[in-house]
Amino acid sequence: MNGPWRTAANATLHCLTGCAIGEVLGMVIGTSLGWSTWPTVILSIALAFLFGYSLTIRPVLRAGVAFGAALSVALAADTLSITVMEIVDNAIIVAIPGAMEAGVGNWLFWVSLAIAFAVAFVVTWPVNKWLIGRGKGHAVVHKYHHEHSQ
Repeated sequence: MNGPWRTAANATLHCLTGCAIGEVLGMVIGTSLGWSTWPTVILSIALAFLFGYSLTIRPVLRAGVAFGAALSVALAADTLSITVMEIVDNAIIVAIPGAMEAGVGNWLFWVSLAIAFAVAFVVTWPVNKWLIGRGKGHAVVHKYHHEHSQ
């Protein structure tokens, strides 16, 4: 795997990490409380964006950037990636028969999430490569990682 694709894979993995934390938390909360599909999906998406942006904003803040500017960087870096990932993984989870009703103690719940995340990664990876190739997406964040490590 060459440089740009490797960088995009790392950016996609970063996005997946934040999305997965929020998504799993939202799905566990929603299904545990017996919520119907759409309120659970909405909570999962909201938490995925929250955790996704949080993972990006942390190193930018550590680099000494003010909160407002760091938030702008995170929004610019992650919005398209998180959006694509959330559309794909939630569409898959909703499409798998019984996944939303399975509950956290059922293997179908967890296997459905794993499948959804795997497919979402594959679909989002070229999106991140395209963004990074144009100096957008996680390319915007890399300079803050570098500044912090000096």
